[in-house]
Amino acid sequence: MSVFNTSEVEISTFFLIGIPGIETAHIWFSIPICLMYLLAILGNYTILFFIKTEISLHEPMYYFLAMLAFSDLGLSISSLPTKLRVFLLNVTGISPSACFAQIFFIHEFLAMESSVLLIVSADCFIAVYNPLQYTSILTSARVIKIGLLFAGLSILFILPFPFILKRLKFCKKSLLSHSYCLHQDVMMLASSDNRVNIIYGFFMALIALIELVCISVSYMLILKIVLGITSHVGHLKVLNTCISHFCAVLIYYVPIVTLSVLDRFAKNISSVITITIADIFLLVPPVMNPIVYSVKNQQIRSLIQGKLCE
Repeated sequence: MSVFNTSEVEISTFFLIGIPGIETAHIWFSIPICLMYLLAILGNYTILFFIKTEISLHEPMYYFLAMLAFSDLGLSISSLPTKLRVFLLNVTGISPSACFAQIFFIHEFLAMESSVLLIVSADCFIAVYNPLQYTSILTSARVIKIGLLFAGLSILFILPFPFILKRLKFCKKSLLSHSYCLHQDVMMLASSDNRVNIIYGFFMALIALIELVCISVSYMLILKIVLGITSHVGHLKVLNTCISHFCAVLIYYVPIVTLSVLDRFAKNISSVITITIADIFLLVPPVMNPIVYSVKNQQIRSLIQGKLCE
């Protein structure tokens, strides 16, 4: 009898998944998915283009918006290849190296986006709490330094992910849970000890939770200031300053919180629901953020209307 144990052969390909049970309809799902990616890439590129070319937009709040658009653009481009392969071409295989690379970029741009939302919430609080000194506190140079600092920290924290995954052995299971690669999804397939991955993943989740708490505190303080304003006009002015930022926070965090709640309290829920929400999590924020900011921001809206009317 052969002493070769096939269960110890390391897996050379992971397999992604679309929507279980309706694989034959994937081609139809690929149409709205392609349209959403097209809107996301076009919308965020437009925001970046206007902020770069229009001198009137060279202000702190628009630099923050550029950071958000850049992270959304990167997130869309990072998840686009595998989603299109799964839904449009029905190609589900992906090599471990390509999967680990996608994990780095997806998690990196997710971390960058949450960091930008944290910075924007602080920016909004300063604008409401101390509007007279806002321009002296947040100068353009200071904003750029803050952006580069948080981008560097995001890269530093996410960079270990591919390396701690590469040290694992995958010999038995190869089917992932989504149409793209995530660290927590891949590490659960490992045949070897993945305690380092679990600990580091918990550490990153803790950082994300701290960021969410800080964002929540910022908006609670803003709400307290709003409630302390007696005039109706003052209420509207303050709310108009922060409403687009608050919408961006909701668009980003509602799917994450929903997935966490379902995972914790609804163990028997259909996998189709969780997979759909996970897909929404990557698709909707890059699509909606440019729309929200274009609708709520008079300068950007005027620039877009001007270009369309030329």
